Amino acid sequence: MGKRVLLFILTNILVMTTIVIIWSIITSIFDIGPSYRSDGGINYPSLMVFSIIVGFTGSFISLGMSRWMAKTMMKVKIIDPNNVISSQERAVYEKVERLSRAAGLTHTPEVGIYPSHEVNAFATGPSKKRSLVAVSQGLLDSMDDDAVEGVIAHEVAHIANGDMVTMTLLQGIINTFVVFLSRIAAMVVSRFVRSELQWIVQFAAIIIFQILFSILGSFVVSAYSRHREYHADRGGADLAGKDKMTHALHSLKAYINRAEADDHTNDTAIQTMKISNKSSLLKALSSHPPLDERIARLEQR
Repeated sequence: MGKRVLLFILTNILVMTTIVIIWSIITSIFDIGPSYRSDGGINYPSLMVFSIIVGFTGSFISLGMSRWMAKTMMKVKIIDPNNVISSQERAVYEKVERLSRAAGLTHTPEVGIYPSHEVNAFATGPSKKRSLVAVSQGLLDSMDDDAVEGVIAHEVAHIANGDMVTMTLLQGIINTFVVFLSRIAAMVVSRFVRSELQWIVQFAAIIIFQILFSILGSFVVSAYSRHREYHADRGGADLAGKDKMTHALHSLKAYINRAEADDHTNDTAIQTMKISNKSSLLKALSSHPPLDERIARLEQR
């Protein structure tokens, strides 16, 4: 369930870094100086405009690539409803199709299964019409039918709520400040070296600061993601029924408790589904609230 946020953040960092490198190469070849530089200083209004353009461009490119990146990195096998091989694939597709109609979606998202022992699922895509719901083989093997339906309903609710678009707008704002602050910081650092080295130092510093500030910005994105999980839980309860959504969360908690009790288990996906009490840093970076809190809020409805 944390795959959606993790893939989006990773894609965004890669896209933003690529934009910086390409822009630097173009300005170097064609001797085009960025308009925010003036007399060895910084034109802050121009830099802000430049940052907004680059920041939101990077964010929307990341959104556009999100479905392709998810299918490629997770090796998702897309289910063709006209050529379903197994009864398990048919059951998954029919659940997504039925819940999507119940959510008011005009198009059924792409549905896929990816080969992993982790108990996980995610939804992604640039729009409601071009979205993807993917579940792991481990989830299908470990959970009963009601729990699987609850998990799928939760992911369909993310699509119906437009969470990827709103996250993109938030990421665009964060990117704007990342671009703005990284260039100011790089300009300051470059002044401590000889003039003939300033360009290369500034170029390297921009990339380093941009990656660093992007990672810091991921704390904000993760906090927003935790907030939206409660809404997706409520949406999942409305679509599949409160009992199935609650059962799905209890099943997920039971799986995680069993996995943590196994000394030989090293499933990194567990940390994306449950916040550990061992580290406040992990809590801040987690895309999901603690399962106990999610269950309690759902049961209080």
